[in-house]
Amino acid sequence: MLKVEGIEVFYGDLQALRGVSLQVDQGEIISIIGSNGAGKTTTLMTISSILKPRQGEVLFQGIPVQNYPTSKIVELGIVQIPEGRQLFPSLTVLENLEMGAQFPKARKVREKTLEWVFKLFPRLKERKGQLAGTLSGGEQQMLAIGRGLMSRPSLLMLDEPSLGLSPILVKAIFDITKEINQEGTTILLVEQNVFHSLTLSHRGYVLENGSIVLSGTGQELLKNQHIRQSYLGL
Repeated sequence: MLKVEGIEVFYGDLQALRGVSLQVDQGEIISIIGSNGAGKTTTLMTISSILKPRQGEVLFQGIPVQNYPTSKIVELGIVQIPEGRQLFPSLTVLENLEMGAQFPKARKVREKTLEWVFKLFPRLKERKGQLAGTLSGGEQQMLAIGRGLMSRPSLLMLDEPSLGLSPILVKAIFDITKEINQEGTTILLVEQNVFHSLTLSHRGYVLENGSIVLSGTGQELLKNQHIRQSYLGL
């Protein structure tokens, strides 16, 4: 579904990604793990075409898309849920969700998708008339994911979905991520919670200093001595 080939990304003169290559097949959950500043968010922003690589390609369904506008990337079916949620705080829950269904394909099935989102997140249905800015952190994360799903993505990219949440809500977010995947959406996950993300994932990539240094199945990486020492404290 998605193939990233040798991308080099810079912020001015500072190189953030060095020859990053990865692949996401249809139906998978793929994790990218790494410490702060490793380049995880930069990778997602490059796939979303918010950042442009100086070298390399981003191929979606075999088509090079790295020079497409971000709106076209979303229309094609790649949706990024950003770290920090970035909701419209002065709009209601329902209005925020409706903002996710802007393209013709999504608008046609908006009511059906809304029903699905409310099934995944019953709390959003209870609070659909409430302003997004007054929701709890967990509810805002649910709303951010729900808004992304309203675009009917085939590939959903989640950037630190558990950040700042209580352990109970972290488990709920990961359970819902698994359910979204089981219902047919491919997922690319960036997450500091290494144990949870690798347990959930079919495969994973380890990004350090802008380069991929390890890859394998979720279980292989959980057993890897470097991962256990550097990321799990074992």
